[in-house]
Amino acid sequence: MTNLVTFPALGWEFTVDRVLLHIGGFNLYWYGALIALGMVLALVFAFHFAPDFGLDADRMVDVIIVGTVMAIVCARAYYVAFAPFEYDSLWDVLDIRQGGIAVYGSIIGAFVFGGLAARWRKVPLLPLFDVTGLGFLIGQAVGRWGNFVNQEAFGTNTTLPWGMYSQATHDYLAATQATLAAEGVLVDPNLPVHPTFLYESLWCALGFVLLALRIKKRRFDGELFLDYVIWYSIGRFFIEGVRTDALMLTATLRVSQVVAIAAIAVSLLLWALGRRRQGTEPLTVPLAVADIKKLSKDGPIAVFPDRLPASAPHKEFVEKTKAMNERLAASAADAPVGGGVTDAPQADETTADETDAPLAETPAEDAAPADTDTPKED
Repeated sequence: MTNLVTFPALGWEFTVDRVLLHIGGFNLYWYGALIALGMVLALVFAFHFAPDFGLDADRMVDVIIVGTVMAIVCARAYYVAFAPFEYDSLWDVLDIRQGGIAVYGSIIGAFVFGGLAARWRKVPLLPLFDVTGLGFLIGQAVGRWGNFVNQEAFGTNTTLPWGMYSQATHDYLAATQATLAAEGVLVDPNLPVHPTFLYESLWCALGFVLLALRIKKRRFDGELFLDYVIWYSIGRFFIEGVRTDALMLTATLRVSQVVAIAAIAVSLLLWALGRRRQGTEPLTVPLAVADIKKLSKDGPIAVFPDRLPASAPHKEFVEKTKAMNERLAASAADAPVGGGVTDAPQADETTADETDAPLAETPAEDAAPADTDTPKED
């Protein structure tokens, strides 16, 4: 299960074993390990910066579990739905060890089902989407290297210095040469190809850096999520154009390019509406209430969280969130039995559930993620 991968113009060659570990009769593949590593790094980022977005890390856990599981399920379902062949058995449909998942499918699954879980756990939806978008860029930048190990998700022939060649690329192009020709793509199995996995990994890594620099400059909740969709879709549109394993709607129309165009158009519209709605007012973030359930155990409560400007330093968010929750806990302990907690002037009958919902100043209420995805290991 090894691949000899060469970069002829650079004089580089690597022997890559697709199996990371052999445990008894079970193989742990690099592909799955790299995807898992990307998820772990994304989670570390999300939990670290949760206070800056008014999110409580503990309540995020259930949302993340649901979103992660459904991201994998939907990524595979999306790929199977558009795959240009039939599977022999249900096991073949479920087996992702050899690859065969689509990024757009994972995005849809994560944001749709994660969004439903966020409503259940009373996690502010649009700030959660902002954090998740940045996490996706981390996961995609790392996970794409699983395609390198598997020698898949590569492009057409190239004479660029970083052109890649292996027996796996040769065999795939030789087997699909006629099919690709029918799509207007001419390839020579004996020549180097575009390492498109590398293009997407670098594009996502750059996107993460740029968006992370904008965390303190965001103008409305959901803005970073829309930035993520626009950035990723632009890169994916062009990268998809040189892929040789794209999922197709028709003989010449690529699924991912259609989805990318639609995602960019919708996101740009929502971005403009969000900016217009926010106007010149700076974004303020309500600090995360740690345990609404515990505070409300003695009856209905009205919790009005403290707020900070989105531009406030991370350290200030952490310190003031901790201080606010300590004050709320002390107030709950001193409250009469059955009385509940009120932590601010009673402006109106705002409940804890309403207070913990996404900010009123957010843009289009629940910006939905872009739809549909692509090829072999998207």
